[in-house]
Amino acid sequence: MPLAHTPPTVDSDEEPLPLSEDGKAARSLIESAYLRLRRDIIEGRHPAGEKLRVEHLKDMYQTSAGTLREALALLVSDSLVVSQAQRGFRVAPMSLEDLADITRTRTLLECEALRESIRQGDDEWEARIVSTYHRLSLAEARLTSQVAGTFDEWEERNQAFHEALVSACSSRWILRLRALLYQQSRRYRRISAVRPVVLQVVHEQHRAIYEAALSRDIERADQVLSEHLQLAASAIREKDLSK
Repeated sequence: MPLAHTPPTVDSDEEPLPLSEDGKAARSLIESAYLRLRRDIIEGRHPAGEKLRVEHLKDMYQTSAGTLREALALLVSDSLVVSQAQRGFRVAPMSLEDLADITRTRTLLECEALRESIRQGDDEWEARIVSTYHRLSLAEARLTSQVAGTFDEWEERNQAFHEALVSACSSRWILRLRALLYQQSRRYRRISAVRPVVLQVVHEQHRAIYEAALSRDIERADQVLSEHLQLAASAIREKDLSK
């Protein structure tokens, strides 16, 4: 998701960031720190509720305090980090209530984006779906037989498939909010158990969504996608989020 923010400020006690005339270098540093922090929060390296101390993170991520503060501000806007007045930053909490709200809202947005994409999608849209579904199917076969070392590959290809499905939607805001909620869902999904029976159902649902989208069956695609998103939430609810 592109970052559209003003150029960063620089702490007075720090070396100035190596800015180009239009600030692209500084924005690049901030975006890099933002993406790395986001990945580590989503993957659980920084657990829910953890205090994010800038001085500690500066050494961990080998970047300046000013850059980290800007990156953390972006993560606040993503609702992955919370800012506490005079107390710095913490990783956003997780709860079953939050998961239910995320799932409900994501279902509304993603189903609408898929419906519009089916109505408006062209040959290139279909080609993206075919390609990403094929790659996802290969990853799901590997994940079923060997979970260790293959989950990250599956996660990447799962995201690519879902993005291809909605890529013909013309609403910038729907796609932007959907992407934000996808990252929130991904954070919760990392704590759920990967079980062969669930994986088989997930694969069957992906195939059903794929077939419905290519046959332009809006009602069927909407139904299966909604069930698919609810299944993911159900698997997560079986885990104890306090652990």
